[in-house]
Amino acid sequence: MPLRLGHLLTAAAVALVCAGPAMAEKIRIGSPYPTTTLDPIRSANAGSIETFGQLYSRLLRVDETRALAPALAEKWEVAPDGTVVTLTLRDAKFSNGDAITADDVVFSLLRVRDTPDSAYPAPMQMLDKAEAVDAKTVKLTLKSAFAPFLGNLEVFNIGIVSKKDVEARGEKAFVENVVTSGPYMVEKWVPNDRLLIAPNPNYWREGYPKNEGAELIEVADSNTRVSMMLSGELDAAREIPWSQVAEVQANESIEMPLEPSTVIYIVLMNHTRPPFDTLEGRQAAAMALDTVAMSNAVTFGAATPANSTLPNALKFYDPELKVNGFDPAAAKTALDASGYDGREITILITDEPEREKQAVLMQALWGQIGIKSKIEKTDAGTFWTRLTEGDYDATPTWWYNETTDPDLAVRWAVCGTCGNKAYYTNYANPEVDKLVEAGAAELDETKRAQIYADIQRITTTEVADIPLYYPPFANAYSKKLTGLRMTPALQWTLEGAEITQ
Repeated sequence: MPLRLGHLLTAAAVALVCAGPAMAEKIRIGSPYPTTTLDPIRSANAGSIETFGQLYSRLLRVDETRALAPALAEKWEVAPDGTVVTLTLRDAKFSNGDAITADDVVFSLLRVRDTPDSAYPAPMQMLDKAEAVDAKTVKLTLKSAFAPFLGNLEVFNIGIVSKKDVEARGEKAFVENVVTSGPYMVEKWVPNDRLLIAPNPNYWREGYPKNEGAELIEVADSNTRVSMMLSGELDAAREIPWSQVAEVQANESIEMPLEPSTVIYIVLMNHTRPPFDTLEGRQAAAMALDTVAMSNAVTFGAATPANSTLPNALKFYDPELKVNGFDPAAAKTALDASGYDGREITILITDEPEREKQAVLMQALWGQIGIKSKIEKTDAGTFWTRLTEGDYDATPTWWYNETTDPDLAVRWAVCGTCGNKAYYTNYANPEVDKLVEAGAAELDETKRAQIYADIQRITTTEVADIPLYYPPFANAYSKKLTGLRMTPALQWTLEGAEITQ
């Protein structure tokens, strides 16, 4: 699954300038997450995800009601057995004026699936064949019926790129004079500083974008982001620290709607290391954590305590699931039964205030039942290397799901055979893995709901990870800015935004 972390390894960055003069009155957005590449298949970093949505159109989009709607594909048909999807493309052009054809679509989808270092091929893993029937018709044949497939056509890295341009220029196609299919073109990129984007005059959606473009500004320090927002240097800011939300909300020129997200904060445990290599040890760790208190302490009551291994914004989420809740006495009993020998474990974190607060609370609550721990801080690159290599004991972190369908979520977080060792925990249950495939293949919604209820019950009971809380997006917006929000899929609604005086 994608990287749902904002602290992933970054790709090599290069400066680029596209032709065209700078435009006035750009929307200024400050984010802690950098754009690391302009190639939509090369990164699942949070900042790059936000950028890809502005540069590359997908075949489908999610509308204001969160339903799938036409985008580059103006209509589609699914065969009765669910194995063939036929898409009819609208008349649309790339930013350089070339027509967007079925060949471009086939090339883009297969590039996601087949490129060896594609950062996130999962959305296309069930695609068997992609064919251009004619210039405006694409036929996609699946390996088997796959209920989430249409929704996957809206995932961040399924943006359509120019086959002719990429084949002619290779990686250089994403370095200079970038050809885009979305609402914006690249005006200037200064890596580790900002990306300037300007309206694409050939964008297929008539009347959009409704603005003169944007500056996506990298502001890693949260205090600086807040100061820039309060002083009017930014029109929007990502991730206002929870401790400063009230201060920002009190500013009469700013609004903070706390938008719904598919984000979930969790504790990952390495299932190959004591005491987390036993069910009793993991259950003890889970029952020792007061998620209500932790949620209130970290987010000041903005987040909802979690009860399931799945985010609460997903289809088939089970709000009634109640297993391994806060119970210190039961946690102590389970720890005694686990055979834990008292060794000290390490809680690995990056140097972020929220992560440190989570770790301090974990350390204190685990200490109350007898789990000894120390906190180790490291930089983001080292953190990710150690996590993926299994060189850790436990860590608080987060992920999000690109769609409201749970398929990608379970493949990322709890599937032992889906490519990332159940989010690098080494959790593995063959029954769960079979249910993951069954849930994707089942076309009946009622039966799918039962399958995902079973997955949640099993993985939460067996503590694949420890769910902590479901936070909203804590983004701030100037009141002179209308139409800009962040969708649960981590996409800005930038093309519809306008600055008013």
